[in-house]
Amino acid sequence: MAIQINWGMIGAGDVTEVKSGPAFKKVANSDLIAVMRRNEEKVKDYAERHGVQRWYTDALALIRDKEVNAIYIATPPDSHVAYAIAAMEAGKDVYVEKPMALNSTEAEKLVQAQQLYGRKLVIAHYRRAQPYFRKIKELLNNGAIGTARLASVRYFQKTLTAEQLQQPKMKWRIDPQQSGGGLFHDIAPHQIDLMYYFFGKVAASTGISHNQSKMYQAHDIVSGQILFKNDVVFQGIWAFSVHEERDECEIIGSEGRISFSFFDQRIIRLSNKDGEQEFKFEPLPHVQQPMIEEVVNYFGGGDMNPCSAAEGLAVIQVMDSFTGD
Repeated sequence: MAIQINWGMIGAGDVTEVKSGPAFKKVANSDLIAVMRRNEEKVKDYAERHGVQRWYTDALALIRDKEVNAIYIATPPDSHVAYAIAAMEAGKDVYVEKPMALNSTEAEKLVQAQQLYGRKLVIAHYRRAQPYFRKIKELLNNGAIGTARLASVRYFQKTLTAEQLQQPKMKWRIDPQQSGGGLFHDIAPHQIDLMYYFFGKVAASTGISHNQSKMYQAHDIVSGQILFKNDVVFQGIWAFSVHEERDECEIIGSEGRISFSFFDQRIIRLSNKDGEQEFKFEPLPHVQQPMIEEVVNYFGGGDMNPCSAAEGLAVIQVMDSFTGD
């Protein structure tokens, strides 16, 4: 008989409204029964709108809830480690948002705590579970472009307006004390993790980062390179103060090319000796639902961790090598 996973969610902000929160109730053998946010009015409203049984303004009180057997941490990165350790110490399995910590030093502490307490810990690099990216991995594994040689990412965003800079949901993202860096730390974990998912372990990585616009404390341009142990070379550039928006990835192999985007996720283009092919996908109602299904299965007794703490640490180590942290 499958084990029922009763979730307690720490952090009931905008990111959980559609992307993740509702999915906990839609997945089999899963229910979201408690939520926590420090603002009482907002957490009560969230619980009522989403049909959640009870709410808390104290994270430790939610963690101690005896009916909760798994914790989802959806707060800014500066509190991920403390909450995750407290949850594991209380005997709860944990699903924690990306990036798993502010930096690799903190991430290593979380890896060590997971080993100490023997609980299950999954990092929410959820794109690796989506059909769109599973298709790309399938094409790579099946040799659709021969042997992969080079992967490149270009991700650009327009300069933030004065109004955007004052939005609460943006303020923490550009505050290195809360996010670990700037918008790079919010966006790049998805992209770097997918490269890790596609190509495996990293042999070496390096990069540069800089604050070009001087509009906030964090760097707003990052460039990096990775050599994977399977000989694939990655090049990426993230720019957040330019006049255009771009979301491009290209993987070039010995016999073809795959091009796609990370956040639009509608079309994958394959070019090889057989010509040009397109694979189209409809947007998911809840982008984390495929990953949450796998997490619930893992927490319920399955052997396969959808994204381990060690993998989350590897991603942050690459990010640190790009930014010099």
